[in-house]
Amino acid sequence: MRNKLVALLLVLMMLGTVAGCAKTGTQTGTVPDVLKVAYLADPQGLDPQQTAAVATFNITGNIFEGLLAVTPDWQITPRLAESYTLSPDGLEITFKLKQGVKFHNGREMTAQDVKYSFERLKGENSPKAGDYKNITGIEVVDDSTIKFTTASLDVELAKAFCYPWAVIVPAEADANLKTDPVGTGAYKFVEWIPQQQVMLTRFDDYHGQKAKIKDVGLVLIPDATSQLAALQVGDVHITEVQGNQIELLKEDPKFQVYTEAMNATQLLALNMENKALSDIRVRQAIAKAINKDDIIDTVAWGYGDKVGSHLPVNYPDYVDTNDVMPYDPEGAKQLLADAGYGDGLTLKLTLPKSYQIHVDSGQIIADQLSKVGITANIEIIEWGQWLSDVYSAKQYEMTVVALSGRLDSRYFLKRYRSDSKDFVSLITGEVDQLLDQAGKETDPAQRQEIFKQVQLILAEKLPAAYIQTPHKLFGMAGNVEGFRIYPIDIYEYKDVSFKK
Repeated sequence: MRNKLVALLLVLMMLGTVAGCAKTGTQTGTVPDVLKVAYLADPQGLDPQQTAAVATFNITGNIFEGLLAVTPDWQITPRLAESYTLSPDGLEITFKLKQGVKFHNGREMTAQDVKYSFERLKGENSPKAGDYKNITGIEVVDDSTIKFTTASLDVELAKAFCYPWAVIVPAEADANLKTDPVGTGAYKFVEWIPQQQVMLTRFDDYHGQKAKIKDVGLVLIPDATSQLAALQVGDVHITEVQGNQIELLKEDPKFQVYTEAMNATQLLALNMENKALSDIRVRQAIAKAINKDDIIDTVAWGYGDKVGSHLPVNYPDYVDTNDVMPYDPEGAKQLLADAGYGDGLTLKLTLPKSYQIHVDSGQIIADQLSKVGITANIEIIEWGQWLSDVYSAKQYEMTVVALSGRLDSRYFLKRYRSDSKDFVSLITGEVDQLLDQAGKETDPAQRQEIFKQVQLILAEKLPAAYIQTPHKLFGMAGNVEGFRIYPIDIYEYKDVSFKK
């Protein structure tokens, strides 16, 4: 207990150094000029085109912008583009750029910057290069017009320009973007002290509506208990909270709670390159051994929706597949026996330390697996190591994580192609042709039918045991307004304000 108290005091001391700010307005009766937000995991860097980590996008979504953006209500809207048009055959998309957009270094953005940014995004070192390989031509028509040409029809092409990595960067800042990001966003970068904080300040030359709050302090607080404590004593205004903390905040008029289903799926990824896990009977046994309701009730305090396949429940193309592989521990034992593991099976379960929901879920899953004869040896590692070992190198047997969604089902599901380099994929190829077909199908009803088939295949073949659509839970000071959750990995703070 003493160690926990010391750790909490250190966190609170650190919080007090953020820009020398006072407590929140709720605590003092004044309106702050700094919005303070807690976050759990330090980013790998602040270059959104060189990472796949949500921890980075949560920050850089305020510094960088793309040609298009998505609203909290899933609507596509121009951002750095004034407008866009598609060619009759759907193979070309042409953007007319907004005039007078400036980078944070003062230089005006041109179509050359757009071309440079997407060539960089398509480069061999980009984690998202595969998403844009269908783009075969990028032509600068004039300073304010740019045209993209694709090799084949992609009916959802416009959505590819909305993501937090599809942003425009100035070529002259390339070498330093990881530690000194320069974008066009409503906030510009001030400083990043690793393992402590990121500071942003309002960009007064922003091309759109100016940010309502002058400064944003993003403060690293690496555990949920300390995050809640920081909110309660007034050292942060916004923090993610756990389900068991919700009622505590609801009872206090100084705070408010905001909850919404995420565009994400929590799953137990199963590496099909492992000998035991390459056997579908073993994967099905694991799925049947997992009581999803127990996980959601215990770990998320009921704030989640169980799923049987990869698409989240709030997704337009979602199909309920929970009955394909229902909870059935006796059936799991029989499948293991049929696969030759009647005397038991031992697997390693790797969990990311920074995300308590996944650690807790993994521990419950390990207990559930033990009841059918599977020993899951838990290894808890730092988030950076998880990204390098599991996500990038695919060096794991089982892992629990939530995979954030896309705006287009095909892009969300393409990780399951047999030629995918993703850490979780269906290497046997059953969905390849369906996903190719979906990219060319212009009839929305037919596309939905294709995605239904893909979800049913995943629910049966199980490259992962699918658990839930988690809910984002936020605790906020009572004087905060305008905070919304977006369907991709960003939180924009420019529209957040304090009640007067």
